[in-house]
Amino acid sequence: MDYLQYFIFGIYPYIALTIFLLGSLVRFEREQYTWRSESTQMIHRGQLRLGSNLFHIGIIGVFLGHLGGLLTPMVVWQALGVTHEAKQILAMTAGGILGGLGIIGLLILLYRRFSNERLAAMTPMRDKVLLLWLLVTLGLGLLTIPLSMAHLNGDMMVMFMEWAQRIVTFRGDAAPFVIGSPLVFQLHIFFGMTFFIIFPFTRMVHVWSGFASVTYLGRAWQLVRPRA
Repeated sequence: MDYLQYFIFGIYPYIALTIFLLGSLVRFEREQYTWRSESTQMIHRGQLRLGSNLFHIGIIGVFLGHLGGLLTPMVVWQALGVTHEAKQILAMTAGGILGGLGIIGLLILLYRRFSNERLAAMTPMRDKVLLLWLLVTLGLGLLTIPLSMAHLNGDMMVMFMEWAQRIVTFRGDAAPFVIGSPLVFQLHIFFGMTFFIIFPFTRMVHVWSGFASVTYLGRAWQLVRPRA
């Protein structure tokens, strides 16, 4: 079991990130016509707007929260005067709200998609796996909150921060910071990392285009002249 845990939390993150980055690059290079969100709004509107807005607000907020919370060095939090306890409470509160919004939106989208015969028939297996995987990942994240409430001193949160920061700085002693943590945390981390492996092969690649759209803010003016 120790060897498996060392692999999952020490080596598997690099496999996931490699597939995530190279897979996205190959997908963009070779299959640009499949690089889209594959919207089904014209087929059946349903509760698409409500579900999509809730899901996107929740999932983007959760992602940015994890990114900033795990990778921001402790010295920065200390310089800002944020204690471990305050950061723990902030993480639980924001994560609970945003994760809850994400799950509600996702459930609406799942109901819309599978309650309509046309949508259910045209939904490829990869999208079914993606939506259910996201639902489980978000659900596991919410299940960590009651356990986090029993560790309000923030010690467990600091361990996960150490793990993430050692992974991104290519230090080989990251795994022990996760091994020994409650199973629900380990499952949440595993499902989260595996999501990055699934990412390049699904409609989620359109997220890259969303980030790239920021470049439009600095693009030169487009001149349009009427025909003479």
